[in-house]
Amino acid sequence: MANELKLPSPVSSKKEPKSVLGRWIYHGHRLDDPSQLDHHTVYPWYWVLWLTGVDYFSTLGYQPGTALLAAGAMSPIATAILVAVTLLGALPVYSQVAARSFAGQGSIAILESLLPGWFGKILVLALIGFAATDFVITMTLSAADAAVHMVENQLLHSFVGEHSLLITLALLSVLTLVFLKGFKEAVQLASIVCIPYIILNLIVLGRCFYEITQHQELIFQWKIHLDVYGSGPQLFILASFIFPRLALGMSGFETGVSAMPLIMGTPADKTSAKPEGQIKNTRRLLLCAALIMSVLLLASSFIANMLVPEQDYRHGGAAYGRVIAYLAHRYMGLTWGTIYDFSTIAILWFAGASAMTGLLNLIPRYMPRFGMAPQWISYDRPLILLIFIVNVFVTLAFNADVEAQSGAYATGVLVLILSAAVAVSISLLKEYKEDGQHRNLFRFVYFVLVSVVFSFTLIDNIVERPDGVIIASIFIGIVILSAALSRYWRSTELRVSEVTFDDQESAILWLSMVGKTVHMIPMKNSTSVARRRKSEEVRQYYRVDGTLAFVHVNLIDNRSQFLAPLKVRVREENNNLVVEVFGAIAIANTIAYISQLISPISLFLGLTRQNLMSQALRYLMWGEGETGLMVYTILLRSWSSMKEEECVRPLIFLMSE
Repeated sequence: MANELKLPSPVSSKKEPKSVLGRWIYHGHRLDDPSQLDHHTVYPWYWVLWLTGVDYFSTLGYQPGTALLAAGAMSPIATAILVAVTLLGALPVYSQVAARSFAGQGSIAILESLLPGWFGKILVLALIGFAATDFVITMTLSAADAAVHMVENQLLHSFVGEHSLLITLALLSVLTLVFLKGFKEAVQLASIVCIPYIILNLIVLGRCFYEITQHQELIFQWKIHLDVYGSGPQLFILASFIFPRLALGMSGFETGVSAMPLIMGTPADKTSAKPEGQIKNTRRLLLCAALIMSVLLLASSFIANMLVPEQDYRHGGAAYGRVIAYLAHRYMGLTWGTIYDFSTIAILWFAGASAMTGLLNLIPRYMPRFGMAPQWISYDRPLILLIFIVNVFVTLAFNADVEAQSGAYATGVLVLILSAAVAVSISLLKEYKEDGQHRNLFRFVYFVLVSVVFSFTLIDNIVERPDGVIIASIFIGIVILSAALSRYWRSTELRVSEVTFDDQESAILWLSMVGKTVHMIPMKNSTSVARRRKSEEVRQYYRVDGTLAFVHVNLIDNRSQFLAPLKVRVREENNNLVVEVFGAIAIANTIAYISQLISPISLFLGLTRQNLMSQALRYLMWGEGETGLMVYTILLRSWSSMKEEECVRPLIFLMSE
């Protein structure tokens, strides 16, 4: 088919980096190019469950202590509310996300598709800032908590001393080196780390339950402490305002849907536009993870409240940041306690690996495509090093304190869940308007209520711990500032992904233009009268013999995109050629691109003589502006990236309009 014919990029090869560092960086994997990535091996959902679990279940290392610090005697009640919100809110939300973003892109991709244009881009950047907060703090907080377990262990203490900050930095450095070398077989390693950790937790919690049954006065003391806060309804209301501080217990759902490409579906999924089998198995994974975590959260919160003295779980106490490990040492001895410590250290470190994978998938998927990140961010090696630098800065800023980082962590988690709930609500409303089915309307109302609950949770968390939103705002500010600078710097790239022909005639006429056979004249006015006048003007004032190719660029409405595919229609008119280009996002970049493909004898560019500042702003935002000067600037940049033998330059004439 003629309209399926595509033209190659005019830049066939780029100059090799001159420095050793440059060659090392650009010989890594392209994270935004599926052809350079290994084909995903799929696994049964119950194996991928553990990959989600290293992020989700690892919070048991510090969640019971966080609950005690936040709620004291009411921590079991606040945890019960957290579990209810998880099962009735977060789980249904991400079950819907799995059905709408089965490529593993999550809620951010849903919102991007629902909200096109600059508003959608800015919203995505803000969500990337919150997601970066979530993933970065996951790495730094998990490493810090692993360091606490190492320092507090009697056997390890003689080797590591009190250097928790240095240990945290060392763990982050090892994580970085592992990813620089190449991190594979994540699913198998996750199961090796996660399954023993869950079993050890069940053993420790079972031993502690036995201890409580032997000392039932502990339950009566707990009831006395609860009576101070009031009756049942009063306790529920108070706990409702406290449970947002326990939001770390919902941290694994975004990871769950991002792992969808690894989940085995059914044979029918290969030929179906919507992989129902994979979606069904992902929902099983999410449900199983939520149920396991709910049981462990409720049990650990109740047991910790019964058995851990207040002076021990406070800052500086023996149980601070490691409540279950404290109970393992206290009731099962040094050997079992040490085994539990090593298992906890392993899963906390692997949680950092899961977060690193999340960032490596998230940032290259959006930022370079938006033109809001430099090209090198698409390569794994420089991005890994950048993440490591950010991790070091965050660790030093918080002095590797677990509790100090939990506020920012909770803020990132809650914003992502809230954005998922809002995305699902908008999708259901759109579907109801399209098909009129009342079940979609009922679902829409339900998820609006879920969104309200998570909005309250987020607001309450921000009020109680404003440091979290401050830190997240810093991340967002850095993301948006770097995006704006990158968009400015990359604005002179060609910004075209591909070119296809509108019909067979266009493909044939195109071949007649290529290779120093025509004079190219871009024009804003696409009428035949305007072309005739321009032809007379050019032939009168310039020595031009041969065919003129008039190029008209038609812009799309959504010019917030950075790259766009073009469709070209070519036709003859009065011994000249008319080239209509459709689907462009920037006039100057498109003209430069077409010029590189055609390689004309000469290129005539018009100058408007309007205010250059306003022209520059119009160009950056809408792709319009002082076209002539911008085309020349873009061509110079394009030529600089080409080999000398590939660089064929036309004569360029600047004409006053």
